[in-house]
Amino acid sequence: MTSRTEVIETTAGEVAAELARRGVKPGERVTVTVQSEADTNARPSLVELANRMRETAAARGLTTEIFDSILAQR
Repeated sequence: MTSRTEVIETTAGEVAAELARRGVKPGERVTVTVQSEADTNARPSLVELANRMRETAAARGLTTEIFDSILAQR
């Protein structure tokens, strides 16, 4: 099994279609994080920002060591 991390922003109704476009098979396990519009108006913490940056870096195949060290300091 290949492990990959991608950040996808879409609507709840478009999740399956978006995964299919990206080649994710229907039986493949995925993790979905639900963030409502009300949540997007809240100011994110440094840890939340670092986590998002780390996920984005990992999705692009970049090293996440810097983000791990930032989170370890928190």
